Amino acid sequence: MATTDSEPKWYILHTYSGYEAMVKDSLERLIENNNLSDSIVDVKIPTEQTIEEKANGKKKVVERKLLPCYVFIKMVYSNQLWYLVTNTRGVTGFVGPQGRPIPMKEEEIRKMRLEDYVADADFRVGDRVSIDNGPLEGFIGTIKEINEQTQRAKVNITMFGRSQDVEVEYVQMQKISEDAVEIPAEEE
Repeated sequence: MATTDSEPKWYILHTYSGYEAMVKDSLERLIENNNLSDSIVDVKIPTEQTIEEKANGKKKVVERKLLPCYVFIKMVYSNQLWYLVTNTRGVTGFVGPQGRPIPMKEEEIRKMRLEDYVADADFRVGDRVSIDNGPLEGFIGTIKEINEQTQRAKVNITMFGRSQDVEVEYVQMQKISEDAVEIPAEEE
């Protein structure tokens, strides 16, 4: 691997369990103290919100780490930065062969939602779409609602003989063109 890349890329850091937030804070201080904002562009811990039910029956929204023990860092790789980052308290090393980082692929970045993608979406309520990615891959449905901020749509599909509304990201679906072969919809 070359000692220096010219543009920032996403890399994965492995950390001790429970140290993710501390590593992120330490890296942000490292960036600030050493004026590295041009070299280390972003540090993220991918999370999702889930609803947990407590013993007393109350439901609570909880922020949960998608990948415990991992922190994602967007940086212009150099041997000097590798040394600074790997010597940060709580970091066990970069994910890659012999601890040398391998940049993440575009598909992985999109899947982990590390960057906001403004999809050139031309979706409208009533459009027929095919779901091309994710757990609902292969299903075809009709858009019922659109949320531009989250880039998600509520799509009505038929699953196990029943009509079901599911939430799908723009990047997971594709509009079925008008001149495509019409697929008969199952009756409700």
